[in-house]
Amino acid sequence: MIIYNQMVVELALTDAEVDRVFRALADATRRDIVRRTLAGEASVSSLASLYDMSFAAVQKHVAVLTEAGLVTKQARGRERLVRGNPDAIRRAQALLDSYEQIWRGRVARLDALLDEPDTPTSEEG
Repeated sequence: MIIYNQMVVELALTDAEVDRVFRALADATRRDIVRRTLAGEASVSSLASLYDMSFAAVQKHVAVLTEAGLVTKQARGRERLVRGNPDAIRRAQALLDSYEQIWRGRVARLDALLDEPDTPTSEEG
């Protein structure tokens, strides 16, 4: 549980997990791999054929995503199948939603302050 500005947000991600998820998503190739594997499972070999990089480089990207929990990898015969993990995406989205709620709360408070009528001072009244 993390407390932000009087607001309690329950997160299923620890700070270390949040760091791993967003570090993994900071790379365009890894985001593309997540997108593709959320649409359907793919072998590491088929993923490697999509990018202008070595098989080993794609394996490293998949390893970063696996460590972050954004994809899972399963052996099926000689192939390693990669599947996106929608639960991890939902947890990351929940974190971003909590940040948005904090921001919206601040904006609402600012709006309320700006909408308050001026109160006359003793010199004016």
